[in-house]
Amino acid sequence: MNTRNVHTRAPSTLLKALAGPRYLISAWPWRSLAYVLTTLLVGGVLLFVAIPVYMPWTLFVAMTGTGASTGEFAFAFLSGLFTVLCFAPLVAIPLGALERRRLYLVMPGENGSGHRTPPPGLWGWIRTRYAEAATWREVAYAAVMFPLVGVAFLVAFTLASVTIALAVTPLILLDEDEPPIAMGWTTLATPLEALPYALLSPLVVVLLLYSCGAMSYGHGVIARALLVGPPKEELRAELDEVTESRARLVNAFEYERRRIERDLHDGAQQRLVALSMDLGMARIELEEGSPADRRVVAAQAKADELIDEIRELVRGIHPRVLTDRGLHNALQELADHCPVPVTVETAIPYRLPPHVEGTAYFVVAEALTNVYKHAEATAVTVRAHLASGDIRAVGAAQGTVTATLTVEVTDDGVGGADAARGSGLTGLGDRVAVMGGTMGLTSPAGGPTRIRVELPCGPIPADPTP
Repeated sequence: MNTRNVHTRAPSTLLKALAGPRYLISAWPWRSLAYVLTTLLVGGVLLFVAIPVYMPWTLFVAMTGTGASTGEFAFAFLSGLFTVLCFAPLVAIPLGALERRRLYLVMPGENGSGHRTPPPGLWGWIRTRYAEAATWREVAYAAVMFPLVGVAFLVAFTLASVTIALAVTPLILLDEDEPPIAMGWTTLATPLEALPYALLSPLVVVLLLYSCGAMSYGHGVIARALLVGPPKEELRAELDEVTESRARLVNAFEYERRRIERDLHDGAQQRLVALSMDLGMARIELEEGSPADRRVVAAQAKADELIDEIRELVRGIHPRVLTDRGLHNALQELADHCPVPVTVETAIPYRLPPHVEGTAYFVVAEALTNVYKHAEATAVTVRAHLASGDIRAVGAAQGTVTATLTVEVTDDGVGGADAARGSGLTGLGDRVAVMGGTMGLTSPAGGPTRIRVELPCGPIPADPTP
């Protein structure tokens, strides 16, 4: 029973219908015929509406045989280019929207556009639409539409005319006063002579329907390639893949940073400390104030300076206090080292994922550095709090909560900070974007300056332990 139902089911696509024996008894011939007829209608309207776009090119082609000067050719060419760049999208965008709707006749499915949602306002719409590849694909489709309409008109009109001529010839010859009708290869004088040709008209109708199906399928393939954007499922899959790869890169980056920090702390730094101690022991055997003693003292001072530099470098790569004691204590340590008075306010009840804590720490560190170097501020406030989202069940008795860490750094300096001009602020924005977060900057002239960062933390246990 199921096998029989499968075999008797109507073809699901136009291509399958054309390749199968049941094309003429399905709905596809009539859908294809409707598509061809509406193509002719749309093409006629397009021929009229697009006159400002193609008229300069028509003049350019017409000038080739008139002996026009180089300047006239250049003017016609530049005029055509100007009309295409300025006005072709205004014709092609509504044409693309209409063609995606007509495409459902021969290619049902998801036929969404590849356009993005523009910002509010006319300028936002113009800037978005004129910069999109989807718009210029629609312009290309508008250009291809003219030969497609010409082919459809030639084939449909020819076959329809032959069908009508074959069918009505016997009726015309019923009138005895009617002169013989020339059919090209023969001349018909009586209805009886015309009857065999009239019987061929259904075959021409069949040829017309198959021709409409073939033209509609070819037209549909071109329309889908130029007008239809990727399916939403494909976009979601690509977005998920990019998100996962970005998370893997962030984790690998954090792991590498910690490895470097550990190697410096446990390797080079410890060796320098041992070297400084050896130099100190060597001084015991030297006469105080002697040339050798002075050289050893200078060497020990340089070793101590290098130890301090490596310690600062290690703290910049990944501060040990952040790993051991969490974000609140790490921010407090940054405030203690900043020459400008800093107030730290946090509401973080539990430890966050390491990459989130690291990103928040370095955002605050860079912001405090900018305050010290450029803002001429007398006070800075650092706020960090966790906003919880929905609790989602995991297993039978455990839950997870999605949360967002919000970090704000506000100073009372001179203001005027611009992320477009500052490489540090640009780097902050890039670091936050890699984490899937957002960064906002407000810095009017005269201050205050506020940097606000929101970082998604992902699933966190609903009852975490610090």
